[in-house]
Amino acid sequence: MKNMYRKMASEIASSLKSVLHRIDGAVARRSQDLPNIPPRLVAVSKTKPVEDIIVAYNAGQRHFGENYAAELEEKSKNQQILEQCKDIKWHFIGHLQRKNVNKVTGAPNLYMVETVDSEKLAQTLNTSWGKQKKPERLKVMIQINTSKEENKHGCDINEVGKLVDFVMNNCPVLELKGVMTIGLMNHDLSKGPNPDFQSLVKCREEICKAKDLEIKDLELSMGMSADFENAIEVGSTNVRVGSTIFGERFYGNKKSSTNPASHTDSVASTSLGDPSSKETISGTSIDVTNSLDNTTESIQKLTVKN
Repeated sequence: MKNMYRKMASEIASSLKSVLHRIDGAVARRSQDLPNIPPRLVAVSKTKPVEDIIVAYNAGQRHFGENYAAELEEKSKNQQILEQCKDIKWHFIGHLQRKNVNKVTGAPNLYMVETVDSEKLAQTLNTSWGKQKKPERLKVMIQINTSKEENKHGCDINEVGKLVDFVMNNCPVLELKGVMTIGLMNHDLSKGPNPDFQSLVKCREEICKAKDLEIKDLELSMGMSADFENAIEVGSTNVRVGSTIFGERFYGNKKSSTNPASHTDSVASTSLGDPSSKETISGTSIDVTNSLDNTTESIQKLTVKN
């Protein structure tokens, strides 16, 4: 078992190093006209056990992303994480329902919410974060549905200006850090630049012009495992990479395990038919009803691969 764990840890550390090397290469190819901002790597740890997060943390990674409110709540409060990963920075990168906002804002070491897509959600976050009495404002990004796909969340690109105004003028404890998109998967670059990335770049330019902001002051969060290098080349300052670091996710009906060598993806392996059943994330139980936030909606999003 120990040998299996060492192999797993070695693979995660090696994969992380490889991703960072590829990021450096993409930065070198980036236009000199773009802001000289080192891209931030967010390691997407959704469905992965706490042990994997600790391995990546010990290899130097600090920013981690979670898609589900209940999973973020459990992992961020996990005693091992609190004791061994004191400088961890959590990003919430999934669709956030207002009923689950308190789970997210209550997470220790929450760094950013990247998926604000409505005035109602922004207001709820503002109220919830205000009650936390934190000295710093909560960093947020506005998610934009640049591809206009029905199965993806995000603000309509034509409504972004209005939402930006609302966050900046009506949400005093929120700090607008940038704009985010997922976009179409597997764009063929031989047919030209990714149109979703181009849309987000243009959107940022328009926001900065309207608000008299410097381009460098508004981040771009775009790019995942399949396209993060191209995203950086055209200006992304925040990339979300999961399976390339931690390995593929398996969403089949498998029993969870606290054994790190089993590498079980527990949250999505829940018994959905029994609302009283429970599954575990590295030994901590969570109620099925809360763990996926909105089961139907979550399952529809499982095809979106970070």
